[in-house]
Amino acid sequence: MAKHQYQTEIGQLLHLMTHSLYSNREIFLRELVSNANDALDKFNYLRLTEEKFKEEEWSPKINIKIDKEDNSLAVTDNGIGMNEEDLIHNLGTIAKSGTRAFLEQLTGDAKKDNNLIGQFGVGFYSVFMVAERVDVITKKAGEETAWKFSSDGTGEYEINPVIKDEHGTVIYIKLKEDAREFLDHWRVKEIVKKYSDHIPYPIFLHYEVEENVGEGDKVEMKKVQKSEQINEAKALWTLPKSELKDEDYIEFYSTLWHDSEEPLLWLHNKAEGSLEYTTLFYIPRTAPADIFRADFQPGVKLYVKRVFITDEEKELLPLYLRFVRGIIDSEDLPLNVSREMLQENRILANIRQASVKKILSAIKKLDDEKFDRFIDQYNKLIKEGIFTDHLNKEALLEIVRYKSSKVEGLTSLDDYMRRAGEREGETKQEIYYLIGDDENVLRNSPLLEAYRRADIEVLIMDDREIDEIVTPAIGEYKGWKLVDIATVDAPEAEDKEKLEKFSEEYSPLVEKLKNTLGEAVKDVKVTTRLSESPSCVVPDSSDPMVSMRHLFRHMGQEEPELPLILEINPEHDMIRKLQEIEDEKIFEESAWVLLDSAKLAEGLEPKDKAAFARRIADLLSRAL
Repeated sequence: MAKHQYQTEIGQLLHLMTHSLYSNREIFLRELVSNANDALDKFNYLRLTEEKFKEEEWSPKINIKIDKEDNSLAVTDNGIGMNEEDLIHNLGTIAKSGTRAFLEQLTGDAKKDNNLIGQFGVGFYSVFMVAERVDVITKKAGEETAWKFSSDGTGEYEINPVIKDEHGTVIYIKLKEDAREFLDHWRVKEIVKKYSDHIPYPIFLHYEVEENVGEGDKVEMKKVQKSEQINEAKALWTLPKSELKDEDYIEFYSTLWHDSEEPLLWLHNKAEGSLEYTTLFYIPRTAPADIFRADFQPGVKLYVKRVFITDEEKELLPLYLRFVRGIIDSEDLPLNVSREMLQENRILANIRQASVKKILSAIKKLDDEKFDRFIDQYNKLIKEGIFTDHLNKEALLEIVRYKSSKVEGLTSLDDYMRRAGEREGETKQEIYYLIGDDENVLRNSPLLEAYRRADIEVLIMDDREIDEIVTPAIGEYKGWKLVDIATVDAPEAEDKEKLEKFSEEYSPLVEKLKNTLGEAVKDVKVTTRLSESPSCVVPDSSDPMVSMRHLFRHMGQEEPELPLILEINPEHDMIRKLQEIEDEKIFEESAWVLLDSAKLAEGLEPKDKAAFARRIADLLSRAL
């Protein structure tokens, strides 16, 4: 006997499963039927593309057998099957590196956790909610040896060679005493009808019932074997929309993408003409948990003439739409299309571009409640698309939303422009924004003071990691220029005479501050942008290091220190008094406090925190 230890994360997962993490145990059957469907899809592709399988007589099907005497259920398919390596890879470990993250996200809320389990593709393990023991007997197509995987859902499992004639898989489930409801053929039919009716292969149910047999005085009760097909076995996307109800789309989505929540929207489209293809796309209500991982699982399956080709190609849609689930079924692609051909194929490129336009158009038409939900889940990916998808940039800019200094919640760029256009005396076509890491810090930034005074709205962009890359690349939107307020003069800087007067009056103080602070600042300037704060710091937009900082961050390297300009407010009492200080020690302490407090106001840290605290204490002691 070959015994193996479960991967640590699998052990944790099995413990959760056996303690009924799923709120609805019937889902185990949906998961097993879905896996059987995938196995049939994969063998169907082999049979059509590889010579050694082309002559095989094959009638694809899924069998479910109920055995009340044995207290067992068996789910069988004649699909591609597995070998020993596949069993270890698929059942003994979770290959995706996100498993640990998945376990960390479990909340104890059955509904939320149920949804997470489906997203992480660990549906097979749901069988341990109802099983005392599971045996998986399987033989991979084209191989001689069959294998048996056995587990009771605890710390280890066994894999041993066995004899099996046909390729495919049998999952034998010895049911727990409290799971006997799944021996009722009506119950099993109900579950399959609910979740798997549109699996495109026939699902047969085999069960035993007691019936009166015979005639007249010779009638007696006997056990009779029954077999019947219990699903429609038609690929849903091939059916006319007029024949389908909302429930059909929702159940199909639930079966194939293991999501317990209803999708936010779906799009079913059949194109005819120079290209013939059918698409069915869904947007999940909740973002898949792995969408920001490099090893995310693609959500779109590719078929050619109803033959499954792949569900592992990450660029059937642009990467920023990786949250979309669905199907592309082409009539024009060759069955033996390779991955390399997919990436360069003009037919697929045309399907992809047409699909993107339809998806973005449908998003824009969502009602307010669903649109808000979409933005809550996917706004960051829309920003990613703005940077990468130049063909659809305008449509994406109509969808994206931002926080604002003037309105509650989120705003569109179009609404910003409308409000700005309504402002009395406004002539500039500019959209102002401020980027940082913390919304609260940004809203209290000294850089906003002049804009509040001038009643000018500023967009608050508190996701620096992406905003710092994407927003400067936008340039213009419908003729309006996007302007980072940290890199330009404040709106009242047009008062040249006032600024020149103050600059001349405070030039000795500016020089003294430069000498005191040395290389800690790029420059010191007088500004009229401030009304409440004595000083602020702004980056030098002409310094190439400013735009390169995000590159260092994304490469995992330490960011270079930001070259900062210290701007002082000549009308603030602290600056006036600083002008008059003769004690060199007090001036030096005050200069550093002026710089470090300005940095703190922008969410930046003083270079020497201990020195900053000491200086504050010294100055307070003198003041008291």
